[in-house]
Amino acid sequence: MATQQNKTAPTAQDVAAFLAGIEDPRRREDGQELCRLMAEVTGEPAVMWGSSIVGFGQYHYRYDSGREGDYLAIGFSPRKASLTLYLMDGVDRYEDSLRRLGPHTTGKSCLYVKRLSDVDRTVLRHIIQESYDSTTHRRDDVDGD
Repeated sequence: MATQQNKTAPTAQDVAAFLAGIEDPRRREDGQELCRLMAEVTGEPAVMWGSSIVGFGQYHYRYDSGREGDYLAIGFSPRKASLTLYLMDGVDRYEDSLRRLGPHTTGKSCLYVKRLSDVDRTVLRHIIQESYDSTTHRRDDVDGD
């Protein structure tokens, strides 16, 4: 089966302008901070995916059905109700870290946080790093882990 186009794909929309346009000041600041954090952790530039997702890096997926394509490796969307973080390797593997994170909810591959000020940034950074590395199969053996 050929690679299919996803409904959500990279666009040329300006990430900084998108984040600056968020009406709620706290959500705007949280979005800008999360954007900086994800860029720092991944080493990738922020790219708009569709009209409301800020993504970092890409990975290629292939399902048993034969469907395959490319999608963001990690990203977020500053939605009105919460910041939605997209962890493409799923949230189940972060059970221990999520216990230490602070207030949040989860979906299959989504982590929902109302305010960054309510969560442990060190734990959040760890989850972002692990998810990005897992999804992109990046291995850093510098620290011997």
